[in-house]
Amino acid sequence: MRGWRKEALIVAAFYAAYSLVRNRFGSALVAGTEVPTRAFANAMGVIRVERWLGSYHEETLQELVLPHLWLVRAANVWYGTTHFLVTLGAFVALYLRRRDVFALWRNVLAAVTAIALVGFMLLPVMPPRLLDAPCPPADWGGACIASDLRTGDGAESFGFVDTIRTYGGPWAFDRGAGAKLSNQFAAMPSLHVGWALWCVMAWWPFVRRRAARAALVAYPIVTSLVIVVTANHFWLDALGGAVAYAIALPIGVRVHAWRSARAAARAERAPGRASTLRG
Repeated sequence: MRGWRKEALIVAAFYAAYSLVRNRFGSALVAGTEVPTRAFANAMGVIRVERWLGSYHEETLQELVLPHLWLVRAANVWYGTTHFLVTLGAFVALYLRRRDVFALWRNVLAAVTAIALVGFMLLPVMPPRLLDAPCPPADWGGACIASDLRTGDGAESFGFVDTIRTYGGPWAFDRGAGAKLSNQFAAMPSLHVGWALWCVMAWWPFVRRRAARAALVAYPIVTSLVIVVTANHFWLDALGGAVAYAIALPIGVRVHAWRSARAAARAERAPGRASTLRG
């Protein structure tokens, strides 16, 4: 029970940190702050980079999926559920079945989450689905931003469809609990992709069957496609999630090694203290 309480406290601490970032830098803000304008301008920066690379094709990819309503709804469900359920399932399974490596991967997960939170604070990015969003009912949609920050090529709109708002999903981001608990400017880096890569790498050494390994490989790939076709992220956000994971992995390994060395040192000193007391 002590182990579970410790892990619960760690999760609670990270949720508290996320809430702080969300409330101070996210979309759950009062009107009149500069964050929406910053988020829109940063989204324009992402688009300019993708255009320079010749890879700004998110709208085209979404258009291929939109005629297939079942696929759109499946993508909405995937986006709204797997991010939490798969990660939580992998976390609990590691604790129950792989205690020898649980602390290591817990540290990696904490590191990638912390890196993402820093990214959300320093670089709020408006997702594609909000670039054409009108002012009401939310007063931080892209349509509220001054025209000199828009595309600059004479386009009247960006053409993205907010699939969750239009076709429905597990919850809505523009009303109710979804609007209060989510940071809709937390697009860069994509924590969906960062956590998906964590799930794959944490379990890869313990999966032997080809079908299971194929499912692991498919998970971050499908997740990357889903976040784009639902217009919740640009593909550069997905790359940002992968970079966040790549940075977090060695950090988690070093923290684990440091904590293990401290624990070993304490264990070596304990018998000596006990012998002194007996003498």
